Amino acid sequence: MTSTDSTPHLPAEQRIDWIAAGAAIASISAVGIALGLGLPLLSVILEERGISPTMIGFNSAVAGVASLVAAPLVTPIARHIGVRTTMVLSILAAAASALGFYFFVPFWTWFPLRLVFHFSITALFILSEFWINAAAPPTRRGLILGIYATFLSLGFAAGPWIFSQIGSEGFLPFGIGAGVILASLVPLLLAWNREPLIGERQAGSFWRYLFAVPTATAAVLVFGAVESGGFALFPIFGEMARFSQADAAQLLTAIGLGNVLLQIPIGLYSDRVKDRRVLLLAFAAIGLVGSLCLPFLTENWWMMAGVLFIWGGCVAGLYTVGLAHLGAQLAGAELASANAAFIFCYAVGMLIGPQVIGSSLDLFGADGFSFALAFFFIGYVLLAGTRIARAPNPS
Repeated sequence: MTSTDSTPHLPAEQRIDWIAAGAAIASISAVGIALGLGLPLLSVILEERGISPTMIGFNSAVAGVASLVAAPLVTPIARHIGVRTTMVLSILAAAASALGFYFFVPFWTWFPLRLVFHFSITALFILSEFWINAAAPPTRRGLILGIYATFLSLGFAAGPWIFSQIGSEGFLPFGIGAGVILASLVPLLLAWNREPLIGERQAGSFWRYLFAVPTATAAVLVFGAVESGGFALFPIFGEMARFSQADAAQLLTAIGLGNVLLQIPIGLYSDRVKDRRVLLLAFAAIGLVGSLCLPFLTENWWMMAGVLFIWGGCVAGLYTVGLAHLGAQLAGAELASANAAFIFCYAVGMLIGPQVIGSSLDLFGADGFSFALAFFFIGYVLLAGTRIARAPNPS
């Protein structure tokens, strides 16, 4: 892969292939916009057609199933036909299925469409993150992944805003969604000659990479559980805590702002620490303390918003720094497979998070929201603390 950096005076090991990294970041950010637009759009349309919330949830769950199915398959496919070709085919399949939601009305057809759409999106996430990790030198990996996380968060935030402006009527929202996905081809084509090579298949199966760097894969599992369950059920917690819908929505915005604004500083700092596992442990500890503080902050909206701003940024740091830690431990074919395992664990978290948090709300009321979040963070603190204590120096 050709390496280019706007700062040629730096040593070779510190130079970033900005064209390759920028192309991968731009592509996945466009996909983030399409996801942010499409997820609420599909739910609203199904509700307008009289589909029950249970069936809407069942259809939405296909996204998690598709991610679990795709994760072990993407790396072998990309090894066989190439990273860039796999990404191009995934973009085309995602755009076609996005249009399919408009043209196919029967509810049953939305299940295979969801499967194709989210299989393709999962492939794009796995290969984009592999490409970014491959383009980033070890000493500046945190910075690049912080930029990646920031732009991805902005993409996710832009999608709902677009939806609020154009609504769910007619072809327009579907056309915009498909068009944004197709636009992600442009940066990919600009970096066509900078494709990272996966290399030969390593001994062992995909499943061993779930445990190859456990502090990274467990971090993203916790993040997936907290993000999906916490965001989906925060309005219910807010209602139980006697916040208005507007106040609860603005608290979610505070979490989102922390996510967007803190990832680049977190990434920069992670490049300076000797062992990123210590930083991951610190983020989980902050997540734990912040979660346990929530019941005591319900009488002071501003204080809760401030806590959630920091909390949101640190929790998102589990993803950013976890991915950087993964890239620091592995390379080549191993990194590609580990990236797939990373996304697989994120999908597992997305499946279990809403169930655990929802059940806890049913059992314990508003406090159950705090208890469930704390449950995930305690588990990670114990894991990371044990790993660090057993091996003080990063492997």
